[in-house]
Amino acid sequence: MVSLKDVAKRCGVSTATVSKALNGHSDIGEKTRIRIKEAAQEMGYFPNAAARALKTNRSYNLGVLFKEEAGRGLTHEYFSGILNGFKEKAEELGYDITFINNEHVNHKMSYLEHCKYRNFDGVGIVCARFDEPEVQELLQSNIPIVTVDYVYHNCTVVSSNNVKGMNELVRYIYSKGHRKIAYIYGEKHSAVTRDRLTSFFQTMESFNLNVPDDYLKEGEYLDTRLVAKATRELLNLPDPPTCILYPDDTALIGGINVIDEMGLKVPDDISIAGYDGIDIAKILEPKLTTLCQDTAAIGRIAAEKLIDLIENPKTTLIDRFTVDGTLFKGASVKRLLP
Repeated sequence: MVSLKDVAKRCGVSTATVSKALNGHSDIGEKTRIRIKEAAQEMGYFPNAAARALKTNRSYNLGVLFKEEAGRGLTHEYFSGILNGFKEKAEELGYDITFINNEHVNHKMSYLEHCKYRNFDGVGIVCARFDEPEVQELLQSNIPIVTVDYVYHNCTVVSSNNVKGMNELVRYIYSKGHRKIAYIYGEKHSAVTRDRLTSFFQTMESFNLNVPDDYLKEGEYLDTRLVAKATRELLNLPDPPTCILYPDDTALIGGINVIDEMGLKVPDDISIAGYDGIDIAKILEPKLTTLCQDTAAIGRIAAEKLIDLIENPKTTLIDRFTVDGTLFKGASVKRLLP
């Protein structure tokens, strides 16, 4: 393994000069800095992680809390996109990532204890039950934290722009002639649901459209069973909607199954629209109208803002960042005649 001493010998300088050049110290001339960096790269020099940690008091390791209850794990398209973006940006900025757990060699530890055990510089909470005591303990610690889709007073949050996304989706459906629009939404306790519901009501109100109570059904994200039940209830109403909005593209599959069982066709008999923009939306027939979330950007921004908090704690503000999605018009919303 190439050492600082090897680089110093090749360049004819001291090891202290090499260290300063590689760590960006200002008392090294630019020509010398470039010469040393080029030599280090050519020789394949990599700083020792343990030595770097001792010198900087950082581990250059970020913890990621990802507890997804739907059973999809890393196959969940929304979260896998976020995690991939987070990983790419973290690695680009010189950090590794490690998933947080509360089990270690047959010894249970809290999320916070695991973070301290691993000496994480910061934590990204991508998915978790935020009302759990262990998650609250972590949020209230002094570790730099960025959350995804959850607003907490002392943490930076990055989320999809659910208000703008729902507004665009409803406006598009309205432009196709629909006035009787139902909404099967996700869990009420979710900040994502609150933003989407509020935007749904605001947009409908801007068109002077009333939303009957029967047109609103609570489901759960990714839960095809609950969404199927809600779809059947909506279609059996005396005055059914002409279009149904779903909490996400995966749960929507439950609705499609019910529509098919009832001998109806999309969009001839009932129009539908999803949310997320997962791959299946573009291969269904007809192609699904949905709001595509930019998951990679959410992940990249979350990692970037977390590293800002770690490296520039005195000048980095706790803030909220939203990422716009893109409307995919598909073909699942029929144009109604005036």
